[in-house]
Amino acid sequence: MTEENIVRVLERQRKYFESGATLDVGARIANLKRLYEAIERNSGELQRALKADLGKSAFESDMCEIRLTLSEITWMRRHVRRLAKDRRVRTPLSQFSSRSFTKPSPYGVVLVMSPWNYPVLLTLEPLADALAAGNTVVIKGSAYSPETSEVIRRMVAETFPEELVAVVTGGRAENTALLHQDFDYIFFTGSKTVGREVMKAASEHLVPVTLELGGKSPCIIERSANLRLAARRTVFGKYLNLGQTCVAPDYILCDESVKDAFIAEVRREITRQFGERPLENPDYGKIVNRKHFDRVLGLIDRSKVVAGGEADEATLRIAPTVLDNVSLSDAVMQEEIFGPIMPVISVRDMDEAISIIRDEPHPLALYIFTSDRRIADRVCSTLGFGGGCINDTIIHLASSEMGFGGFGESGMGSYHGKAGFETFTHRKSIVDKKTWIDLPMRYSPYGKRNHSLIRFFLK
Repeated sequence: MTEENIVRVLERQRKYFESGATLDVGARIANLKRLYEAIERNSGELQRALKADLGKSAFESDMCEIRLTLSEITWMRRHVRRLAKDRRVRTPLSQFSSRSFTKPSPYGVVLVMSPWNYPVLLTLEPLADALAAGNTVVIKGSAYSPETSEVIRRMVAETFPEELVAVVTGGRAENTALLHQDFDYIFFTGSKTVGREVMKAASEHLVPVTLELGGKSPCIIERSANLRLAARRTVFGKYLNLGQTCVAPDYILCDESVKDAFIAEVRREITRQFGERPLENPDYGKIVNRKHFDRVLGLIDRSKVVAGGEADEATLRIAPTVLDNVSLSDAVMQEEIFGPIMPVISVRDMDEAISIIRDEPHPLALYIFTSDRRIADRVCSTLGFGGGCINDTIIHLASSEMGFGGFGESGMGSYHGKAGFETFTHRKSIVDKKTWIDLPMRYSPYGKRNHSLIRFFLK
């Protein structure tokens, strides 16, 4: 799509938004219903496309992408009328007689830029939140997941008029053209490198942004942890989608007293979940492309492999891999892995684990396995991170009752449920002043009596 085409789409969407067509809450609910039905109707095609792009099994595609999106739409359909209402607030005595309230208002024309690793979930979930808030939306998916992007493009075109929701396909040229435009809000999910470029471009027009980025999310295995359960849940979170998950546990900080036992449990759990030969498991996915395949393989130090390490160049698969005796200077610790490699670092105690995490940029997620509630509270209270779990991994993002988002370098802003509605909403503060009385104290000429009244009311 050329920049001229993109400009025309934005002009049509802006005209449609300014007509007031998106303000009616009933129309918003109807749009959410249409989106829900379209996803259900095309679920088979979405599963096929996700298999082609990422090797995802039908079960994983349904559980982690389609169902989570439908759940968010269901939540929003149930709650949008309440969220869209004016909210009455207390009026100070100095504003007598008035009614004060905040009015939720859509931003206008919104850009949603989504990544390749969860191309259904991370495209359609923010779309649902933006539509619930009353915006028009331009979607730009990733060129790295072309099959899924094409299914979404066709599905959206069949479901919504282009002036309400439009899909732009393509690569870097289209991304650049979109970021040259004056949107009312930009919602971006992707890498920190691209996120900086998005924020820089948005600053040219002073456009507000939400950035859902990533980082090296730590997982702490404290000595009192249930090691078998910790291994099972960590293996699930780490190797889901071959580690190509922004909130995957990136590395393990394991108490040295239980490290060997934990690794033994992890090795058993890899076999239990993926079989003796994971590369032959039809439900085991693949790395998205050759570039990332080579990058991830380059992070494996063969001298430290204690499980896995095998790869199939023809299918772009890398077996679930565990590295032991990892140091902070190793290559695998210099960047977000985004692949099926689990580095294990020994720590003497919680003080050392906390010190290591504090020395790194704020992560998108943090996980701790422990039976000691005081230790869990200490970690959650003293460390900065986007969100996380105690005695589990990644499931915190699967709830519409809590906002999901980053902190520091891992992102800004959040969405899901109420947080998603608020993200795509500007809340206007309004005072409705009555005309039957007019307090004179604020008007000139100023005098001692007026000053005394001001001091009385504003204290």
